[in-house]
Amino acid sequence: MAVRTIEVREKVMARNDELAARVRERLAEARVPALNLVSSPGSGKTLLLEQTLKTLGDRLEIAVVSGDVQTQNDADRLALHTDRLVQAVVTGGACHLDARQVMTALDALDLATTDLLFIENVGNLVCPASWDIGETAKVVMFSVTEGEDKPVKYPKMFEKASFAILNKIDLLPYLDFDIEAAIAFARQVNPELRFFRTSALTGEGLEKWYEFLIGRVEKTPA
Repeated sequence: MAVRTIEVREKVMARNDELAARVRERLAEARVPALNLVSSPGSGKTLLLEQTLKTLGDRLEIAVVSGDVQTQNDADRLALHTDRLVQAVVTGGACHLDARQVMTALDALDLATTDLLFIENVGNLVCPASWDIGETAKVVMFSVTEGEDKPVKYPKMFEKASFAILNKIDLLPYLDFDIEAAIAFARQVNPELRFFRTSALTGEGLEKWYEFLIGRVEKTPA
């Protein structure tokens, strides 16, 4: 008997890409840059966003969509630092956000009064690399507790990212971690990657991150 193969994945991805294009169009029309923040679990995404909201919340109107597999804990943490709606997307086991979820989140946002959108993706360096969600740029985060070779172990994510954050640098005195080797591994995968060295806990390096965000908003074309 003949075998019929149904290419489900290709159809799902094609539909996702269509929706991602619509998300990108909506954000471009509203002049809202959207940063898709991706990392492995525990790298410090949520703490970085907490610090960012606390520091820049009076200067920029920042919207947040926070994805997680089973809980809205991260969204609850972020909501403590802003008067704006923080949208929690609980994926129910899925290892990434998709464009449909982001499109739905945009429906609840007043883009006309938004300067910047953060999309905190599910903690995973594999799945989110393959899913376009309409973002302006991917920002990949990893920490000094994860090993210098993280970028070559998960190359697709670092290839897709435009910016990288190397976090928890306050722990460097206590670890056998070669920060220059880590950056070299990342640039081996993506020579154009721009790095930020930060400690979301102590605030070290965050000024350059804040300057980047302000500049990103100011440079968004009319």
